[in-house]
Amino acid sequence: MDLEVSPALTIPASELGWRFSRSSGPGGQHVNTSDSRVELSWNVADSAALSDAQRLMLMTRLDRRLIAGVVTVTASEQRSQLRNRQLALAKLANLVAEGLAPEAAPRRATKPTKGSNRRRLAAKEQRAATKRQRQRPTAD
Repeated sequence: MDLEVSPALTIPASELGWRFSRSSGPGGQHVNTSDSRVELSWNVADSAALSDAQRLMLMTRLDRRLIAGVVTVTASEQRSQLRNRQLALAKLANLVAEGLAPEAAPRRATKPTKGSNRRRLAAKEQRAATKRQRQRPTAD
């Protein structure tokens, strides 16, 4: 089953590598006999589904997660291997979509409005008055 990351990008099933192993976590004695933990690997460096620009972007953004150009996600949250496979596919799709997302526009510094400044100073004055009320009266 191909993995659709976005309408523009679909990773063919032939490029996805699956590994299954025994999972810790929920499942009781059943978990000791079934391979419900899922590892899903995808070779970003050799993928035919990516353009050169997309490959470069993913290689730089996912640099810390890549081992020899391969990104791997694991899923062992559920008892069922099928459900963990679906989770692993969703995790990989999210990871790739975030890696290919355009960068956010840089934040422009703005000044606070006059009204917000006035409200801030009024709240500050009110707080100071409250604290003054709590003090011991001074003998004059």
